[in-house]
Amino acid sequence: MKAAVWHGRKDIRIEEKELRPLKENEVKVKVAWTGICGSDLHEYEEGPVFLPTEEKDPLTGEIAPITMGHEFAGVVEEVGAKVTNVKVGDRVAVNPTITYGIKPEDLDPYDGFSFIGLHGDGGFTTYANVPEANAFLLPDTMTLQDGALVEPTAVAVQAVKESNLQFGDTVAVFGAGPIGLVNIIAAKAAGASKIIALDLSEARLKKAKEVGATHVVNSGEEDAVKAIKKIVPGGVDVSFEVAGVAPTFKQAIESTRPRGTMVIVSIFAREINWNPIQLTNTGVKITSTIAYTPTTFQQTVDLMGTGQLKPQGIITDQIQLDDIVEKGFEALTNDKSQAKILVELSGEK
Repeated sequence: MKAAVWHGRKDIRIEEKELRPLKENEVKVKVAWTGICGSDLHEYEEGPVFLPTEEKDPLTGEIAPITMGHEFAGVVEEVGAKVTNVKVGDRVAVNPTITYGIKPEDLDPYDGFSFIGLHGDGGFTTYANVPEANAFLLPDTMTLQDGALVEPTAVAVQAVKESNLQFGDTVAVFGAGPIGLVNIIAAKAAGASKIIALDLSEARLKKAKEVGATHVVNSGEEDAVKAIKKIVPGGVDVSFEVAGVAPTFKQAIESTRPRGTMVIVSIFAREINWNPIQLTNTGVKITSTIAYTPTTFQQTVDLMGTGQLKPQGIITDQIQLDDIVEKGFEALTNDKSQAKILVELSGEK
């Protein structure tokens, strides 16, 4: 079967790859749609970040070259001998996190995790074998395209939960890329009264307005902190750092009110220099999030199914697998009007 396989930095190849044998606790998913994530882009531009290249990943047992893609949905085509809760024909979104299961009631990723599509073969291909526990049933109100948006939306839902955002709180989101956009959507759904989006790209800021930001700030043209405090004197209740660079990290703290909360959502590809006295002087609390728990993933499916979360507006293009490098990774690198690009596999809706 055809697959988009990571071989190295700036080296993703469309090639034929065999699907590994189905395990007794797994289901075989015929992939319909797969989204290109910011972490995929990190691997393309700067990797390896997560991808195992020196030795096999301890949870997946796999090593690069690896089929990428962890935001995907499709239809179950085959089930393993011990699968009981998923059947052939079920429409599913795949939760790509695999954990050690130290807390089996919630499979907390902070106990240690790997990702289908980063640490092992994923969804930029025709079929993917995934554990039954990672296949989440989609309601009839959701399309398979919607299913491919569950994973990035769950990241934002988890971030909002970590922030303890309350109805009426004010919010700043640093970075209006795909995850920043779903963070805006999730914060709005959670009851934020003012949502300030910050980015260097006017195209991204326009998209941020479309999905729910009440204010936008081009941080390349004006001082981000001063602009925020003109809108919310004293600083916002919650800030989300979704850019992953030192300046926005420091600005997010500085723009948060005393004893407010800053949530790190982004992946920092390199170390930054920072003085913790910035916290000591303000009492701002910093927390962070990576991925989501299975509970949050299911809640995201439920909220999308009822229409309480509507991330569909972040989709800016749909492409074919053969075009994934030029029209996918390169487009996301060079065209800031692009947000979420979906790759069509079976194309089933």
